[in-house]
Amino acid sequence: MIKIRLFIFWTATVFLAACSQPPAAPERAIHDSITVKASVDEVWNAWTTSDGIKTFFAPDAKVELRVDGPFQIYINPLAAPGMKGADEMRIIGFQDKKMLSFTWNAPPSLPEARKQRTIVIVRLTARGDALTDVSIYHIGWGEGGEWDKAFDYFSKAWPNVLKNLKKRFDDGPIDWTAWLEQLKPKIVRAGVAAPEQKK
Repeated sequence: MIKIRLFIFWTATVFLAACSQPPAAPERAIHDSITVKASVDEVWNAWTTSDGIKTFFAPDAKVELRVDGPFQIYINPLAAPGMKGADEMRIIGFQDKKMLSFTWNAPPSLPEARKQRTIVIVRLTARGDALTDVSIYHIGWGEGGEWDKAFDYFSKAWPNVLKNLKKRFDDGPIDWTAWLEQLKPKIVRAGVAAPEQKK
């Protein structure tokens, strides 16, 4: 009888101690999704090839679909090496036409956060032959300082990337001509000639 009472007392004590612990904070993450009018094959190609990336994400890219392959997205291909955008990012893993994960960095305007790496996971779900659900999950965040600024930046940036993806399949590939023309004066002011301006 004493053993039973001790066991009940011990179980109740452990239960109460567990209940008194504050709940673990959820992992800080950016999550967004969209449905595009395209087959899963077409959307997969858009995310996993250099030519595909250039149709919606950025004017230039270097993507090789293999573990540890490059996933380099050049938002500003006229900038100096290392300052073009997602320079030196790598593919972590993939599941054909279902999931792609890769490392990611902060923009050049946040140099301390840019030294770090976060993780982006893209998931595709086919809805018949002509619709695909696309979700982005961005994790691996620190807190405070430039971490917070980078988190805020990508909280706005990823929805725009998804909108561009949808636009790409609704209206055709993005034409980056005006974007590149807009970048040229900034490059010249920074003292770096755009490639076509070099002699």
